[in-house]
Amino acid sequence: MLLSSKGKHRRPSKAVRIATLAGVTGAAVAVPLMGATGASAASVATWEAVAQCESGGNWSINTGNGYYGGLQFSQSSWAAAGGTQYASRADLASKDQQIAAAEKLLDLQGPGAWACAGAGGLTDDGVDPGVDPGSAQSEAEPKAAQPEREAEQPASRSETRTAPEAEKTVTTPTGDKVKKGDGEYKVKAGDTLSTIAGAKDVKGGWQKVFELNDDIVEDADLIFPGQQLHLK
Repeated sequence: MLLSSKGKHRRPSKAVRIATLAGVTGAAVAVPLMGATGASAASVATWEAVAQCESGGNWSINTGNGYYGGLQFSQSSWAAAGGTQYASRADLASKDQQIAAAEKLLDLQGPGAWACAGAGGLTDDGVDPGVDPGSAQSEAEPKAAQPEREAEQPASRSETRTAPEAEKTVTTPTGDKVKKGDGEYKVKAGDTLSTIAGAKDVKGGWQKVFELNDDIVEDADLIFPGQQLHLK
């Protein structure tokens, strides 16, 4: 995890926050705010050791906790270190691109920006890691696109297997699935059991419509567009 000025860089230092709020995405502008005069650097092996502690060495990790990539950048730190020139988030960038951004963050905040600095032996040792971050087009985008292509195949197979089941359900606005039914009346937006019973002159009113469709309507107050109700 990355540390703040008090420890975790997940809460960026004051200068980084200022740079981020001002719309600054590159460390070149943020560095003068810090009053830094020299560049910091660490070897690739050192960054790999830090990543091993931070993320288990997974440079593409996104667990949904607000921190991304092998070195667990917060979004504000990634932007302040110039990472957005490579990819929108650290986990979508290549290893070299993440290290290049980390070098700038190291220059901004020092080793204390990472909780795992000690475990990885991270210091301002002046060693140029010699990484080639390339560009977002050559590195980050193909990396992000590959899992999407791989995901398409199983999804299409799944759709083929579940198509008959999908025809029997309706998706609600919250994304849940409810039974569709096979009645003669198709529910439209704004419909209620009461308005349907009145419009179609159902004897017994909404209670009768509910009774006829109790196999698909669980709550008389909740019907959904696309459901097909029996009226007799």
